[in-house]
Amino acid sequence: MYHLAQVNIAKTLAPMEDPIMADFVNNLDRINTLAESSLGFVWRLESDDDDTVAETVFGDNSLVINMSVWKSIDDLFNFTYKSDHVEIFARRKEWFSKIDSMHMVCWYVKQDHIPTLEEAKHRLEYVNTHGETPFAFTFKRKYSVDDYLNHNLNT
Repeated sequence: MYHLAQVNIAKTLAPMEDPIMADFVNNLDRINTLAESSLGFVWRLESDDDDTVAETVFGDNSLVINMSVWKSIDDLFNFTYKSDHVEIFARRKEWFSKIDSMHMVCWYVKQDHIPTLEEAKHRLEYVNTHGETPFAFTFKRKYSVDDYLNHNLNT
């Protein structure tokens, strides 16, 4: 059995302690709690020092990283676009600058697997280089587990 992993990165307009970021920071716990109580939620990355994580893996401490695992792409989609998360999502330009490359990617993982940030970086690099395939994709191309398994058999 497989679950859906996702990562998205965002480049902050200012350090997290800057007043510009206050509304975002003040809503983090609420949105994380909402995610954790959402249908299909399995796991999310939690770090005491996101700056160190971003610098180590992505080479940029101005990045915010969100990585999670869901039972299905529909569960993640419903949380993202059909829950109170959408109000924060709609305000993203207040806190984050545009990233020219793909900054969000989904992929399938075995049910008991917790993805690493290195895996996430690899999937982001893949989708930016090769485009969307069952190996790495976004909501624009909702590949199924069967698509993923068939893709792996043929590569």
